[in-house]
Amino acid sequence: MVSHYKDKKVTVVGLARSGIAACNLLKDLGAEVFATDSANSHAVKAQAEELKKRGISVETGSHTIGFIRDKDLLVVSPGVNYSSQALLWASEFKIPVISEIELAWSLCPATVVAITGTNGKTTVTTLVAKVLEASGRKALALGNIGKPFSQEVMSLHNDDFVSLEVSSFQLEKISRFKPKASLILNFTPDHLDRYSTIQDYLDAKKRIFMNQDAHDYAVLNYDDPVVRVLAKEIKARVIFFGRQHTHYDAVLNLNPNHLAVMAVAEAFEVPREICYEVFRNFRGVEHRLELVRTIDTIDFINDSKATNVDSTIWALHNTMKPAILIAGGRDKKSDYKAIADLVKQKVRLLVVIGEAKEKISASFNGLLPIMKVSSLEEAVRVSFHKAQSGDCILFSPMCASFDMFKDYEHRGRVFKEIVNKLIVNSS
Repeated sequence: MVSHYKDKKVTVVGLARSGIAACNLLKDLGAEVFATDSANSHAVKAQAEELKKRGISVETGSHTIGFIRDKDLLVVSPGVNYSSQALLWASEFKIPVISEIELAWSLCPATVVAITGTNGKTTVTTLVAKVLEASGRKALALGNIGKPFSQEVMSLHNDDFVSLEVSSFQLEKISRFKPKASLILNFTPDHLDRYSTIQDYLDAKKRIFMNQDAHDYAVLNYDDPVVRVLAKEIKARVIFFGRQHTHYDAVLNLNPNHLAVMAVAEAFEVPREICYEVFRNFRGVEHRLELVRTIDTIDFINDSKATNVDSTIWALHNTMKPAILIAGGRDKKSDYKAIADLVKQKVRLLVVIGEAKEKISASFNGLLPIMKVSSLEEAVRVSFHKAQSGDCILFSPMCASFDMFKDYEHRGRVFKEIVNKLIVNSS
């Protein structure tokens, strides 16, 4: 497939990490590469200048028809909505459109384990790679976690493994993508700012197994009724995880993420003992219930990966101390009232930021004290001032990051920088 892209005119839409990786990969393959991004931020401009140095034509601030017409292919970044003018032009001109993971998969000699679901993707993707490594394979965790698939694909070999975190956005524009094992961890309402209905969101998730056959594996959460019934539609060999594993779950205190990883291990004949050892040594992933610092018995916890209500529910259930919750960002048409009882039980102060702060405040009005602030820095400062001995300050936003930050990782890093700069009075 390497020669397939040589001398082709290809436009990459969106200059986030995966878009940049796709541009560089296509250039290395000998394609004539164009890149377009409707944003015009300092970061986008800086990326554009780097691409121009490689002889890639770039436009920022808007999409123009000249960057779309007469192209052989469009590669779309996951953050680009299907209603984007660039994609509408591509449809008009009958230009094929694929996602970055489709591009990388077309060149990938390695065995791919693809992981999706509303929550838990990053943890499971990380653990799958660690378990496969511990069993003697070379395995990389790629996709929405760490490095883009396109950035690493040319360094992979036939006996390597890729543990690939994939979102519904990335799955929208696959055509031949066919992982050896696909995982759907769970399904709850999310991204309703992008999808018209919950069914549309589910349909995007289901595309992960659409090309699989009887030689492949589909790992499904038996305890999630929406996911369980998908087995009827799947041609791959289905492996369930969940309640049937309670015989060792009770002894080892395994959670659903662990059980999903063990199902993958079963598919690839990795002994359970290797999984147990990896789980024992695992210290979690960055931006997911990450303990940043403890000051005078007050814990600061970075849970920036919580971009939906369900993630924050999980965080609160796993937080043992009384919490000051910092939340907010860009709303995804979420129902914040669904978490009201848990917030009332576990949170003694809610500090809200970002575009969604008015909606979140209204959802919890009268339940607990609420403070509206204008920045994350102010939120941390106010929370620390209001905290009492033995509290935790939990940054679990329930929202997307794009109103104030590049992505959830940028948001989490900024939170940690603010926390680590706090000056503690010695008196």
